[in-house]
Amino acid sequence: MTRALDDAQPPADSVSLDYFTGLYLAKDDPWDLATKWHDRRKYAVTMASLPRERYRRCYEPGASIGLLTAMLAARCDEVLAVDSVDLAVEQARSLLKDLSHVRVEQANLPAELPSGTFDLIVVGDLLYYFNEADLNATLDGFVQCLEPGGDIVGVHFRDRVNGGNYDGFQVHAALAARPGLERVVHHEDEWFLLDVFRRTEAVPR
Repeated sequence: MTRALDDAQPPADSVSLDYFTGLYLAKDDPWDLATKWHDRRKYAVTMASLPRERYRRCYEPGASIGLLTAMLAARCDEVLAVDSVDLAVEQARSLLKDLSHVRVEQANLPAELPSGTFDLIVVGDLLYYFNEADLNATLDGFVQCLEPGGDIVGVHFRDRVNGGNYDGFQVHAALAARPGLERVVHHEDEWFLLDVFRRTEAVPR
């Protein structure tokens, strides 16, 4: 299905923390990430798409219950995983408690972007919940904390059945538009869109 960047708009307001908290209160794993085949496949494709065998420091916003975090931990010297929902953070900490090089924190974006720099950022199924201002602030923050030569991975749901919904098509286009990034991997199928961008130059602060 042919898409245009203006065929869907971001939400007028970013989806609230109360909404996501309610999902975790109703169900430990609201999206059934641990059991759905297409999510397990998506994680496998994500890991296979990482251009390097090893990374120094990884940042994973929107980490949910930590399933992908555990996979990233095997390829990274240090991982900072964050989620806005305390209940998700608690589950992720329990899952990852034996991995001393992994830290799981509660953080709300874009207000609480991390300090320091990273050579890998992995963001999945998160960006389309932001309104335009928050999306831009979040993406700009990601680029600022991505080291030159570092990789940022975006992997988001792509609605190829209904079309016209604000999804991975729009948010990955917004990421691609950031200066100093070069796309090095692109994958698209009926479930999701995955892009890896490399920071090729310093971005003025």
